[in-house]
Amino acid sequence: DILKNVFVALFTVDYVIFVVLLVASAGIGLYYAFSGGRQRTTQEFLLADRSMRCLPVSLSLLATFQSAVAILGAPSEIYTHGTQYWFLGCSYFLGLLIPAHIFIPVFYRLRLSSAYQYLELRFSKSVRICGTMTFIFQMVIYMGVVLYAPALALNAVTGFDLWGAVLAIGLVCTLYTALGGLKAVIWTDVFQTIVMFAGQLAVIIVGTHQAGGIAEVWRKQFYMKRHTFWTLGVGGIFLMLALYGVNQAQVQRYLCSRTEKEAIMSCYAVFPCQQIVLTLGCLMGLVMYARYGEESPLDQGYVKSNDQMVLYFVMDVLRDLPGLPGLFVACLFSGALSTISSAFNSLATVTMEDLIKPHVRPMTEARATLLSKMLALAYGLVCLAMAYIASLMGSVLQAALSIFGMVGGPLLGLFCLGMFFPWANSTGALVGLASGLVMAFWIGIGSFVSRMSASVPPVINATVIPDVGNMTTAVMTTLITSKPRSILLIVMVLKKFLFLNA
Repeated sequence: DILKNVFVALFTVDYVIFVVLLVASAGIGLYYAFSGGRQRTTQEFLLADRSMRCLPVSLSLLATFQSAVAILGAPSEIYTHGTQYWFLGCSYFLGLLIPAHIFIPVFYRLRLSSAYQYLELRFSKSVRICGTMTFIFQMVIYMGVVLYAPALALNAVTGFDLWGAVLAIGLVCTLYTALGGLKAVIWTDVFQTIVMFAGQLAVIIVGTHQAGGIAEVWRKQFYMKRHTFWTLGVGGIFLMLALYGVNQAQVQRYLCSRTEKEAIMSCYAVFPCQQIVLTLGCLMGLVMYARYGEESPLDQGYVKSNDQMVLYFVMDVLRDLPGLPGLFVACLFSGALSTISSAFNSLATVTMEDLIKPHVRPMTEARATLLSKMLALAYGLVCLAMAYIASLMGSVLQAALSIFGMVGGPLLGLFCLGMFFPWANSTGALVGLASGLVMAFWIGIGSFVSRMSASVPPVINATVIPDVGNMTTAVMTTLITSKPRSILLIVMVLKKFLFLNA
């Protein structure tokens, strides 16, 4: 209640900053809607005319899965379980080097619009459609939850209007994505990345000062064995491959680059940026521990879940500094905007290129572009509907969020099968994808059910973002939170071998 009163006292300043974020994001979309080619071709709307330079593409690659869930997850993970999680950064090198020199050249030289076009060229049309539908299922569930979950956490701690935030973010994001196309999405990602860095830095600097300096913060850090080399090192590589190797949202950014060299350089540039993101999240967790120690706000009953604890800490640290709480709110929702805008654009692309164009008589460029814009608008409305459905899920929300990771592994295996095993056929690809999904859901959902059955029934208004930290996106838990999960992808690929031609 104290925190809610503090936030209300700063109502004008903090809400103004939040509104500035929305207005600036919408303004970028409108600028690209009425400048240049005015989004009159699918090439410009979906692929930015293949004219983007390295820097904006690399920052967009970073922002796409640096969601609000991740911003809340990493500090909570470090506070609760210690600094071992920081080792995940070691896996980023190989996890980005492999896409840069294997996946990007294949996709770029084929001049694709959708990553799933490759599956038809390599296997068959049925494999392409299955891959596309799996991706759509993954992203539709993900984008609604990733919009609703942080808004719920913010509402629970600060009193920030829940559905006002959800509707404002969802509608503004839909507006600039449907009007401005991929150029607008990429440049808003650049702006939102800067806001995310600023918000996290503000909390770290002020919190470190209040804790007595960085030496005091470091002195109080602790170690707890939670992860292993296999989960963070090996599992982290597969995580990065699934995100930066074959995910349509990222592949689309490589394909919009001016040259193959710039696409590869943008992938390289993500590595230091990811290290900075991971370091900021971990430092925030250490500052939290220096402030609260073993007297966790969760244990004290001030909050009801770990993700709320991060927001409690932010409001506690910044309560006497007008405007800075609003900056962190903007930081949090910048993560949501960058993630769901990428989802809208990539979903519109695969729907158009994989499901409509191959099965509909040839369309004029103007009609195809208009239909692409309508698809982006439709997926924006679907996102809001999924956010409402997420509000009804209760404790099942965590399982819905984890579905992103359960689907990511089998899709990665499908592309790896096509690229690395020339004797594989379409039957093996389809059966392998199906068996991989079955195994992933069996392990992922089974683990969730077993934890739920062993825990106390959840509080109704508690949020349920997984307690697993950043991992670029905190929903890839299926791959790296336990030893069996870290080798899930390997097992899935091995199962595919049973269905190869002799």
